Amino acid sequence: MNKAYRFRIYPTPTQETMIRKTFGCVRFLYNQMLAERKAPSEWDRTDAERPKRQKFRTPAAFKTEFPWLREVDSLALCNAELNLKSAFRHFFRDKRTGYPKFKSRKNPVQSYTTNNQKGTIRLEAGGKHVRIPKLGEIRIKLHRHIPESHTIKSATISRSSSGKYHISILTYYETEEKPIFPHPDKVLGLDYSSKALYIDHRNTSADYPKYLRNMEIRLKNEQRVLSRRKTGGSNWRKQKLRIARLHEKVANQRKDFLHKVSKQLAETWEAIVVEDLNMKAMSQSLSLGKATMDNGNGLFRTFLGYKLADRGKRLVRIDKWFPSSKRCGACSKINKLLTLKERVWVCEGCGRIHLRDANAAGNIRAEGLRMLGLA
Repeated sequence: MNKAYRFRIYPTPTQETMIRKTFGCVRFLYNQMLAERKAPSEWDRTDAERPKRQKFRTPAAFKTEFPWLREVDSLALCNAELNLKSAFRHFFRDKRTGYPKFKSRKNPVQSYTTNNQKGTIRLEAGGKHVRIPKLGEIRIKLHRHIPESHTIKSATISRSSSGKYHISILTYYETEEKPIFPHPDKVLGLDYSSKALYIDHRNTSADYPKYLRNMEIRLKNEQRVLSRRKTGGSNWRKQKLRIARLHEKVANQRKDFLHKVSKQLAETWEAIVVEDLNMKAMSQSLSLGKATMDNGNGLFRTFLGYKLADRGKRLVRIDKWFPSSKRCGACSKINKLLTLKERVWVCEGCGRIHLRDANAAGNIRAEGLRMLGLA
C-alpha cells in the first residue's frame, strides 16, 4: 500500500530561490508541452515515419532550446510530462473533467514532484532535516514518525497561498492486515447533514463546529480593507496574505476535526455505510452551498476510506439515487410527496413517526448490510 506523510519545511533563502525556480520551470514546461498538443508545429507534421500519429517532444528535447531548464531537478520536469499525460487520460475517459488548462504563475499555490533514486530523498539522523535533490538538507518539522518498514518513493514540495512550504513524502509498504468480516451489530449507517456533517442510524450527530461561519465577521472586515487597496500594490499583497492566512486557519481547523472524528469511527466500527453523493453539485445550491462547502463531507469520506482500509475494514458506498429519506424503515413504503423542509413525517402505510435523518441513516445501513451479504 502507498501512504503519504505531509510535513512543514523551512527552507533557507537560497533554497527558497531554487524551489521557486523549479516551480517556474515545471510550469513553463507543462505549458509548452500543452501548447504543442493543442497546435502541432510544422516539424511534427512532416514526419514521414509516423504520419498518422503525433510525435511530441520530451523534456530532454526542450533543454536544447531552453538551456536554463538544466538548472533544476530533471525528475521534476519528467513528472510534469507525466502529469500532462494523466490530465489528457482523464479528459478522454470522461469529458466532464474538462480539457487540460495552462498553469498560471499568478497562482500562489505551486508544487513539483521528484522521485527517490537510491536514497536521494531521505530523512537525516535526528529527524530535523530532509535531503532533497538540488536543495540539500532542508529543516523539517517531523511531527509524526515514519515507520522504518516504509520505503520512500517520491516527495512533493508545495507552497500554500499563505506562503508556507510543505513536503509530502509518498511511501510504500507491505501490510499483513487481514480483511475483517463485519458483524451486523458493528455496521454504522451515516446520512449526510449540512448542519452537523452526519447523523447515524442511532440519531447521533457529529455536531460540526462551523468554523467558516465563526470566521465570517473577521473575513468580511479584512476583505473590505482589501477592496480599498490598489490592485498589485505592496499593501494589497500584504492584505491578501492576511486573508489567505485566515482561510488557511479555517481549513486546518476543519481537517483537524475531520481527522479526529474519522479516526474515532474507524476504530469503533467494522464497516461504515455512506451515500455516494455529488458534493460539487450540492455546493452550487443557493440555500445549502456555503454549509456544504464548510463541513467538508467529501474530505470526511476520503479520510474514512483510507483509515478503514488501514485497519482491514470497509467503507460501503450506496447509490446516490437510493430513496433513503423517503423510504419507511419499518414497512419500506416510499413517501413520494416528502419535501426537504419536512424533518418529521408519518408513514401512511404503518403510521410510524419518523425523524427524517435518523430514518434515512437506518435505510442506508440496511442497504449496506444487503450489499455486504449480512441482511
